[in-house]
Amino acid sequence: MEFTRDDLSTRQRVARSILVNGPSTAATLAEQLDLTPAAVRRHLDQLVEEGAVEPRDPRPGASRGRGRPAKLFALTELGREGFDQQYDDLAVQALRFLAETGGDDALRAFADQRVSFIEARFEATREAHPDLTPAQVLARVFTDEGYAAGVRELPVVNGQSAGEQLCQQHCPVSHVAHEFPQLCEAETQAISRVLGRHVQRLATIAHGDGVCTTCIPDLPTTSTTSSTEKERVTS
Repeated sequence: MEFTRDDLSTRQRVARSILVNGPSTAATLAEQLDLTPAAVRRHLDQLVEEGAVEPRDPRPGASRGRGRPAKLFALTELGREGFDQQYDDLAVQALRFLAETGGDDALRAFADQRVSFIEARFEATREAHPDLTPAQVLARVFTDEGYAAGVRELPVVNGQSAGEQLCQQHCPVSHVAHEFPQLCEAETQAISRVLGRHVQRLATIAHGDGVCTTCIPDLPTTSTTSSTEKERVTS
């Protein structure tokens, strides 16, 4: 079967939408991309055949309507490789050399320097978008660096919000971080510093998860938190 340039361009739009928004149904993709459901299914079928996308069953209870819930389509590792990676085998070799010659301290210093954009851009982004929560500010900072990040609110428990999750649908350094987890650790520590609280990394693309997920708990109060409270949150 031959495909036109327009076919390939539209297929790339479908794949990128899944990359940015996470696993999606054909109906959702059609709405987001202003395409017909039939056209989206045709492109999804081809992406599945190529191994770039895989169908998944929705979580139990995700659909409240009648009939069988619509399948979700998610990018595979092969699909992620279709997007530009900032680091390749040369970066891995360079970090191996750095670790061998400079040791773990040098490797951690490099990891800290690489994620310095988080602290460098957080305050300016928050001032430019005062309507955003701190987690949403982080998502914008990460998205600008190619992480396709978003925020998911955690369920309310006993009338109290449990916080938010920072979800990164794409990681431009996942191949390198698979061998050098110091990159992920430095990223998590930088997130904790700009937010002024303990955060917990729940999943990473580098270790085979579909998305990098960081849990950001709410502070005990919305007003200025005392040093004692901060110590309790960060312990």
